[in-house]
Parts: sequence; C-alpha cells; structure tokens
Amino acid sequence: MDADDPLAAYHERRRPPMDIWRKHRPLHGGGSHVQPDTARALIAWNGFAYELVGTAPDLAAAQQWVTEAPGTETADE
Repeated sequence: MDADDPLAAYHERRRPPMDIWRKHRPLHGGGSHVQPDTARALIAWNGFAYELVGTAPDLAAAQQWVTEAPGTETADE
C-alpha cells in the first residue's frame, strides 16, 4: 500500500479476488471442461462484486471473452 495515499486501503479492497477481472461459468453447473458445447455465464468484477454481464454459446467463446480487452465485448450484445 502507498503510505501517501489516504485511500490506499479502499483501492486495495476494490481489487477482485486473485486479480481476476473476468470469469465464466457453465449455466447449469459442473466443471467448465466437462461439456465444452454448453452455454456459459459471463461475469465481471464491478469494483465490489462479480456481476452477470452476458452469456456465451460455448467454452471457446467464453474463453475468448475472458482474454479480450475490456470494452470490446462481442458476446450477447
């Protein structure tokens, strides 16, 4: 933490767990690798919690969304 920044603790708390800003989960549960052709829920960190931001038709599309730069989303527009 930066000792000169009075909001350093606040900024630290707003970071996502393990610095993962985007995730995907199978819509109906289970391991993400078990059924690669099923739909995925796309979730993103909003500064306080993860929130649903869309869906992807399959594992490949979800993985692509996770690695895209923020602001260039193509899934479920």
